Amino acid sequence: MAVGVLMPKEGITVESCVMGEWKKQVGDQVNVGDILFSYETDKAEFECESTAAGTLIEIFYQEGDEVPCLVNVCAIGNPGEDTSALKNAAPASEAPAAPAAAAPEAPKAAAAAAPAGPCAQAVIMPKEGITVESCIMGEWKKNVGDTVAVGDVLFSYETDKAEFECESTAAGTLLARFYEEGDDVPCLVNVCAIGNVGDAFEHLKYGAAAPVAEAAPAPEAPKAAVAAAPAGPCAQAVIMPKEGITVESCIMGEWKKNVGDAVAVGDVLFAYETDKAEFECESTAAGTLLARFYEEGDEVPCLENVCAIGNAGDAFEHLRPGSEVPAPAAAPAAVETAAPAAAAAAPAARLAISPRAMAKAVANNVNPAMATGTGPKGRIIERDIDKLIASGAASYAAPAVAPAAAPVADDEYEDVKFNAVRKATAKSMTKSLSTMAQLTQQYSFDATQIQAYRKMLKELEGPMSKISLNDMVMFAVAKTVGSCADLNANMVEDNVVRHFKHVHLGFACDTPRGLIVPTIFNADQKSLLEISMEAKELAAAAREGTLSPDKMSGATFTVTNIGSFGCEAFTPVINPPQTGILGVCNIQTKIKSAKDGVIATYPAMGLSLTLDHRVIDGAPAARFMQELCKTLENFMTLLAK
Repeated sequence: MAVGVLMPKEGITVESCVMGEWKKQVGDQVNVGDILFSYETDKAEFECESTAAGTLIEIFYQEGDEVPCLVNVCAIGNPGEDTSALKNAAPASEAPAAPAAAAPEAPKAAAAAAPAGPCAQAVIMPKEGITVESCIMGEWKKNVGDTVAVGDVLFSYETDKAEFECESTAAGTLLARFYEEGDDVPCLVNVCAIGNVGDAFEHLKYGAAAPVAEAAPAPEAPKAAVAAAPAGPCAQAVIMPKEGITVESCIMGEWKKNVGDAVAVGDVLFAYETDKAEFECESTAAGTLLARFYEEGDEVPCLENVCAIGNAGDAFEHLRPGSEVPAPAAAPAAVETAAPAAAAAAPAARLAISPRAMAKAVANNVNPAMATGTGPKGRIIERDIDKLIASGAASYAAPAVAPAAAPVADDEYEDVKFNAVRKATAKSMTKSLSTMAQLTQQYSFDATQIQAYRKMLKELEGPMSKISLNDMVMFAVAKTVGSCADLNANMVEDNVVRHFKHVHLGFACDTPRGLIVPTIFNADQKSLLEISMEAKELAAAAREGTLSPDKMSGATFTVTNIGSFGCEAFTPVINPPQTGILGVCNIQTKIKSAKDGVIATYPAMGLSLTLDHRVIDGAPAARFMQELCKTLENFMTLLAK
């Protein structure tokens, strides 16, 4: 059967690409890894390598066409095979219930057509940020023949920025390793194969020259926690994306597809959010949505299976997270009837129950402990409470003795659950204050010159007129903080400080969802206008919830400004692993002794520097603040440098 090659998705914000020159023509023989065509985004030009082997049967787009990401661009197979089902023109509702399409973001997945029998699953090299193209393979933590569970660490790898560990996305036996320590591995390429002994895996190798792996020895007795894939036809899993290298989990939003719906590659399956922004997940498989493993409001680990897509009758239970944990057996009816009070007495906090299910149980005055959980790992979810309500189960018993004080009426208060941003902020700030020796120094400087310059700029037209006092402070910080290496730094270990050669300036931004800190990279190399324009662009994206996680990490120093709210001085909290943060306060009128002993007034802007005393002492921090204040007081001189 012919297979499609997809238009790659170069970054989470890229929706379409412009087709460039075709390097292969209809009728040409194609191997996995051959360059098929060039294409470009609004940022750069790329080349697409084939993910299939065979004959180029049909080309669906030509040079100059704008092609949506993750849409089939051409068909590869054997001459004469039908390609109509692969064309993008077919609407999602007409998507055939054919075998599920290959995952789009694994561009070098197959060296040959997949065999008809049981097949192993591939684990790919992660993509740590949209600018990372390849990683260096580190130490393997598993050997061929070892039993692997989902979440087990398979190997370490590194980019030019940091070192990471790759957790398995499949369970079974490690059948083959396609790369070894020291290899430079392209992102999203298959690194190894996992399945049952005897499963086919040669088609997963990248490139025809890939060495043949030695036969896997007999596996050890599988762990109790591993659910082996069945021998028959299997569905494909769609995983929770990983939006940025620091994101560990996401909150599940609204499902756009229901069980039983037809799904095409690229269809939006569900919405989800991180602590920074909201996103939509597009399907990486085609067929029917057979099962959903999480529901709205659930917190889902990144790279965890979220749903199963395939043909009706395909096995999918082995894909369910925690499928190795048997569903709790329903309690005998006699026990339920005889001891409802005992069940009601069980603390709700000990139940594995979703927030929506608990809310519905409380609203309907039913005991959630009497429900049988059908969610992941036996968790009680909303449908279980619905079933309990429909069964006419016993309600909570009224207390025999009235409480000493009358409870507050429900309409007298409102319980507000932390959103993802607030949870992340709470976690980060708690960690910051509990792990650092923080010290704050208060300063002020004469703001006469920056106020005069701001007044002059306001009379101009264009972006120059929008430069703010805060932009000027950030510009001055970017030009001076490099003189104090311990403040333009990250604390990477208990006794290791990483000094940066350039200033990546974070700035606190108030948004409807909470505090967001975008990063202006290489701020020390940018002009005042460039910093002003980039800060406004990043802040707008943060408020709209569209800012990429890659734009919210990597800062070496942060500025936070609440002076517009009248704050005279405060203690900003450092954003780990940074070692310092500068708070900008309001402008107050102060007095100073002028010439001949005359007392004069001047506008004084307050600055609050919090530093990590483990890394830097008070004296060098004070010298930096002296330099910063002097620079701001003589701002025109700074512009001339």
